[in-house]
Amino acid sequence: MNARVNLDQLLPDLDHRHLDWLEEEAIFILREVAASFERPALLFSGGKDSCVVLRLAEKAFKSRSQGGGFKGKLPFPLLHVDTGHNFPEVIEFRDRRVAEMGERLVVSHLEDSMQRGTVRLAHPLESRNGHQTVTLLEAIEEHRFDALIGGARRDEEKARAKERIFSHRDSFGQWQPKEQRPELWTLFNTRHRPGEHFRAFPISNWTELDVWLYLAREAIPLPNLYYAHERQVIRRKGLLVPLTEVTPLQAGETVETATVRFRTVGDMTCTCPVESSAANAAEIVAETLTVTVSERGATRMDDRTSDASMERRKKEGYF
Repeated sequence: MNARVNLDQLLPDLDHRHLDWLEEEAIFILREVAASFERPALLFSGGKDSCVVLRLAEKAFKSRSQGGGFKGKLPFPLLHVDTGHNFPEVIEFRDRRVAEMGERLVVSHLEDSMQRGTVRLAHPLESRNGHQTVTLLEAIEEHRFDALIGGARRDEEKARAKERIFSHRDSFGQWQPKEQRPELWTLFNTRHRPGEHFRAFPISNWTELDVWLYLAREAIPLPNLYYAHERQVIRRKGLLVPLTEVTPLQAGETVETATVRFRTVGDMTCTCPVESSAANAAEIVAETLTVTVSERGATRMDDRTSDASMERRKKEGYF
């Protein structure tokens, strides 16, 4: 899709005032988390949604410097579950961004879970995405986190559309859709027993378009994978699979070079790009206005295994 063609026509007609309301709501939720829990953490992978939540956390808890940056420390650490199959560009960006901010980053490695025997792969190139749940729950237990702040949005996938902003998890880390607590008038019930915890989603009510409008407005840095670049890909089951050491060429397939960008970044074994020439956030806004498939539906192989794949993983303790 050529986003440049419609850019000048589409962007002037967009009303950005709703972003102020969404930002205010998200900052309120972040402050509720900090006030209600003893040991929260912010999930930070270097992806676009977690970058937005990180900027919102800066606005919620830090003061502005004269140069326009932020001073101070967040009242909680950042947490990332590293599958070992993440895109190198994203890991480099994650580490650089955390170093620039001077924040504390806790990294839990799925490889460590494999060494402990709590994660076992069927074969070396099996997707590790679903196995992150085990490593995440081990990190929660080790660091005694009682709330995790995430960047999930309701428009991503129908299982996530069911979830509350404050999502209760039982002592096994499980999510029970039929036992969710009401959130009338933005009153949140955060009571939990020992061993239980919450997931909090400040941008639940945002859409992919809102995220890109906010990224453009705030000039938030992102990994370069989100913007148009040339990459070797394989066309497989209606998706563009990036050619990597963990997603090699299969019999009967051919490799081609395409101009692509990623709408979401995750485990290389299940995350696919889309063809695009959008080279900056404004052009992606114009492109997003015309899409009819959610980012997960267009780019995630693991969500195509069944209609209930995401809900099943969430019940097991997934993000």
